[in-house]
Amino acid sequence: MGIMDLFKKKSSGNVAKDRLKLVLVSDRANCSSEMMEMMKRDIIEVISRYMDIDAEALDVKITETESDSNNGMVPALVANIPIRDMKHRPDPR
Repeated sequence: MGIMDLFKKKSSGNVAKDRLKLVLVSDRANCSSEMMEMMKRDIIEVISRYMDIDAEALDVKITETESDSNNGMVPALVANIPIRDMKHRPDPR
């Protein structure tokens, strides 16, 4: 994959395929959309104590990753959290 591949627009078929994979992985992990939203809120709450983040751009999803212990694929929680700035003093609870 070259650097220019990062800027190519995905076809609608590939986007749909990626979404279907996410749905299937979420189902295997027994994680409903309500549970994902609750986790996102909790992640935002905790991380916001230590840094200023762009909560609107936060992306949390369940994907699959290779397991070290059983040589198979396992669900993994992946979060992309844009950081605006670090806080010098954490906010108290």
